[in-house]
Amino acid sequence: MTRRIPIIPTAIVIAAVLTMIGLGIWQLGRLGEKEALIARYQAAASNAAEVPFPVDDNAESSWFRRSRVTCGRVLSITTVSGTAASGQKGLAVRATCTQGAFGVPVTIDLGFTRELVTPQWDGGEVTGVIAPGPRLVADPAAAGLQPLARPDPGSLPNNHLAYAGQWFFFALTALVIYVLALRRRGR
Repeated sequence: MTRRIPIIPTAIVIAAVLTMIGLGIWQLGRLGEKEALIARYQAAASNAAEVPFPVDDNAESSWFRRSRVTCGRVLSITTVSGTAASGQKGLAVRATCTQGAFGVPVTIDLGFTRELVTPQWDGGEVTGVIAPGPRLVADPAAAGLQPLARPDPGSLPNNHLAYAGQWFFFALTALVIYVLALRRRGR
């Protein structure tokens, strides 16, 4: 007596496996896109010409380029975790300011400290490198702080190959489990 393979569960497993394989192939495509993006950012980082600080949604085209901001009014100063140019770990002092006639808010990482006291800073012109956010990482550091590590395009995550491998592994695992379930059912 021959056992029939269940149609609906088989269709569901095949659909799931094909979806997982499709997601793996999509992640492989994203891998190439991300590598090209990082290469473009590395080329931008080596360009010494300044660009205007971005104030719209098209900020990614200016990331890792040099820029300058005139902080007209300091709205707040906070600290976040940061790394000094020397590699030391500590705090990055971050200011939110208004810039320009319309009071557009901008974020500036003024510099590095290991002290828990926030420095006094009244604003002014700051030059530096545009980091993701966008925010300006001051170079040279402002407010008597130590310089922060320069934003590095190489530090952007590119996990797409690992994600693709995971999806292919999930597809294979689903197939193996289903085949084992069918064999067990057949006994």
